[in-house]
Amino acid sequence: MSAAQPVLNIAGNALDETSIAKLQSGLRGPVLRQEDSGYDEARAVWNGMIDKRPGLIAQCTGAADVMTAVRFARQHDLLVAIKGGGHNVAGSAVCDGGLVIDLSEMNAVHVDPVGRTARVEPGVRLGGVDHETQAFGLAVPAGIVTTTGVAGLTLGGGFGWLSPKLGLTCDNLISADIITAEGEMITASEERNADVFWGIKG
Repeated sequence: MSAAQPVLNIAGNALDETSIAKLQSGLRGPVLRQEDSGYDEARAVWNGMIDKRPGLIAQCTGAADVMTAVRFARQHDLLVAIKGGGHNVAGSAVCDGGLVIDLSEMNAVHVDPVGRTARVEPGVRLGGVDHETQAFGLAVPAGIVTTTGVAGLTLGGGFGWLSPKLGLTCDNLISADIITAEGEMITASEERNADVFWGIKG
């Protein structure tokens, strides 16, 4: 088969081997197709009733991978879903036929016990945050289910055991690194890109 021939049709957009290989070469993480090992595990979400089959899954390992995947999707006009912790009941973390940008491997938590803050990657679930913060006698106002993704919970407000005293999870958000639709990374806080920061806090 010629490399110029379409080999994969994603939501009405034909991609050839050269395009897919270019995406893979720009990522540290793997790009999975339906026939690849690990595909079914990668498309699974907490709600077992969701059974969507993406055309491609880009398993990102860092911000550079996410930027590359977003730019690829924009270039090829692809339907995109973002998978963080994968807990969303509605199943919006995956899509049929499109590109899933999978952030679940980005799951590090870095705690600053002096500043009493935590830096959390987008694939982290609440259990991971609790494990790291409790080692320093700290806790983040968050949800009550350990398998909930931190990113989705925060963007949706986030209510848990500590909220009556310390507010919602989003009330305790200091800043966020965001990959824009153009594939650029910005930092949003009260001091930088304040309008975006207001927007992501609902």
